[in-house]
Amino acid sequence: MATSRPHPKKYVRKLERRKPPVHGEPGLELRAYQVLLRPLVTEKGTHQSTRYNAYAFQVNPIATKVQIKAAVEEMFHVRVEGVRTMNRKGKKRQMRRRQGGGDGQMSRWKKAVVTLHADDKIEFF
Repeated sequence: MATSRPHPKKYVRKLERRKPPVHGEPGLELRAYQVLLRPLVTEKGTHQSTRYNAYAFQVNPIATKVQIKAAVEEMFHVRVEGVRTMNRKGKKRQMRRRQGGGDGQMSRWKKAVVTLHADDKIEFF
């Protein structure tokens, strides 16, 4: 009978720290204004909105695709065809020496690209 090889302590600790991904807890109800935090108005987003009728939003990290779809339909009175989400990693920042020095990191955030029906449109301005 073969036994498994011993794992290094560092690897065992790393496995213990690993947490399952958070996809929104059942029973946690978010309102539409809590799901959509802000629209992302960038060059790429403007191009997507004019060419593919897709709009980008910064959303609550625990919001699901179903909640995002419902929030966009409720707030903007449009028909949503698809939702694509991505979790964005925070950028690394280097502090000035006068401000205490050291390195920092910006927060993680979640981005959603919402594709609308061909007849619908969202006007931000």
